[in-house]
Amino acid sequence: MPDTMNFVAIDVETANADMGSICQIGLAKYVNGVLSDEWKTYIDPEDYFDEINVGIHGIDESVVVGAPIFSKVIGTLHTYLDDSVVVCHTHFDRVAMQQAFRRYKVAPELHGRWLDSARVVRRTWKEYAWKGYGLRNVCEMLGYDFKQHDALEDAKAAAHVLMAAVKQSGIDIDGWFDRVRRPIDPEANSSREAIKREGNAEGPLHGEVIVFTGALEMHRHVAADIAASIGCQVEGGVTKKTTILVVGDQDIKRLAGQEKSSKHRKAEELIKKGCPIKIIKESDFKALIEKQEIL
Repeated sequence: MPDTMNFVAIDVETANADMGSICQIGLAKYVNGVLSDEWKTYIDPEDYFDEINVGIHGIDESVVVGAPIFSKVIGTLHTYLDDSVVVCHTHFDRVAMQQAFRRYKVAPELHGRWLDSARVVRRTWKEYAWKGYGLRNVCEMLGYDFKQHDALEDAKAAAHVLMAAVKQSGIDIDGWFDRVRRPIDPEANSSREAIKREGNAEGPLHGEVIVFTGALEMHRHVAADIAASIGCQVEGGVTKKTTILVVGDQDIKRLAGQEKSSKHRKAEELIKKGCPIKIIKESDFKALIEKQEIL
C-alpha cells in the first residue's frame, strides 16, 4: 500500500428527503493506509424524521435526544477534513454536507479535496463500469462485511473500497484525482457520449434512473435534459428500476412530507420492498449538478 494513502472517509445519514437534514456523521481517518482515528456522532437535524429514512437507518427523534445540532460540530469537521483528501461513496454525502452548511448559514465551508470512491470503482473493475457499483455490492465482491447505514461503518467501507481499488489498479490517490476526470473506458468510441435520452454513458450519474414529480421551479424538459447530460436515464413514472425521485421543494415541505404525489407514494412503497430509491428535493438535484467536478 503506497505511503501516500492519507485520507478521511465520510458518510452521513439524513432524517428525511432534505439532504441537509443530517442526523448522523461518521469519519474514519487513515494514515499510510491504516486506520488512525475515527469519530461518529448523532445530529439533531431540527427537522422531522420520515418513516422511510428511519426504516433504512433506524435513527429517529428518540435517538438524537441530547445530540448536538449540525452547527455545533462544524469545528470538528474542519479539524478532520480541511486540507485532507475526503473520500465518500457517490456524491450524496458531499452534497448533504454542502446543504447542511447552507441551511445553517455558516462559513467557510469545508476545504478538503473530495474523491468519489464510486467513480474510482467504475474505472477499476470493468464489471462495475456501468452498473452494480453500490457500496454493499462492491464490498460483497471484496469480501468485506459491514453494517450498512451506520455512518461510521459506511465510511470505513468506502475507505476499504478505495484502498482495494488502489491495490488493484496501481494508481495512487493523487493519480485517481486525474483518472476520475477522464472517460471510464479511454478506448471506447466517443459516440457513446450521446445515447438517446438514456443519458451520457460517461456521465458521473450513469446508471441512475431518475423521475421528476411535483411542482418544480425548473421547466420539466430542462431538468430532464440536464439529468440526461450527466448520465441519468430519465423516465416518466416510478418503477422498480427507478433509483432517484426528484420532488419539488414545496411538495417536500408541505405538511412535513405527509401530502405526497402518487409517484412519491409509489417510490416509498418500493423502498419498503427493498428497492434502492433515493428521494431528494429539487434544490438538492440542482446542487448535484452545479459543481464542475460533477458535470
